[in-house]
Amino acid sequence: MPADTALLIIDYQYGLIESNPPAAHAAQVTANLNQAIGLARAAGMPVIFIQHDGTPDSDLPPGSRDWEIHPALARRPEDIVIHKTVGDSFYRPELNDTLRRLGVDKLWIGGSATDFCVDTAIRTGLSHNYQLTVLSDAHTCRDRPTLKAEQVIAHFNFVWSNMDETPRPMRVLKVAELA
Repeated sequence: MPADTALLIIDYQYGLIESNPPAAHAAQVTANLNQAIGLARAAGMPVIFIQHDGTPDSDLPPGSRDWEIHPALARRPEDIVIHKTVGDSFYRPELNDTLRRLGVDKLWIGGSATDFCVDTAIRTGLSHNYQLTVLSDAHTCRDRPTLKAEQVIAHFNFVWSNMDETPRPMRVLKVAELA
């Protein structure tokens, strides 16, 4: 894998994953993200964590346990952490500037929540002309009022797999298919 690719893990924070009820298939998604982290590191790719900074009265107040990046992820001090305050990881220029500085124009994407911040990062990443690989078994969400989490995840994997009019080819793969 060339150094022009980075792994982007969106909002995989304790309070979003270990909530009551927890995110769907959290243990397996965590294991899959750790497998992707291992593959990225073996290929010399940067690993970038996006961390949502909520307000003091939100579900993710900065400094709280819920706000922390999930402790089961295989993070290292050299990993990049980019903070955001809205659903779009690209809203402020820090992520895009960091990727451009690193020479990255391809992304592997996973994290939470499938239907909000992950989907937004995918769509905005496309509009910024990144070539994307969505990790179909490394993103999650909680049940929604109208759909179970498994239905949300399946629906978005279907949508992303069928987005054929993208600026650059987009893939939707299981982590095991990356090797």
